[in-house]
Amino acid sequence: MIQFDSIADFFNMGGYGFYVWLAYGVTFTCLTSLIFISSKKEKRVLTEISKKIQREEKLKKNRGNKS
Repeated sequence: MIQFDSIADFFNMGGYGFYVWLAYGVTFTCLTSLIFISSKKEKRVLTEISKKIQREEKLKKNRGNKS
């Protein structure tokens, strides 16, 4: 197990802290963006599906009235 003498040593990570924390930051940013974009697209797709269903029901109703 790795032990650090101080919190500053923990953040420095033996001189590689910049790269380690940068990697964590990039990963966190990418995952957060992926979640946000996916949820936004999901809402858009569900809205489109709902509109298509309403359109089809309206067409069926109009076809039934013509007969």
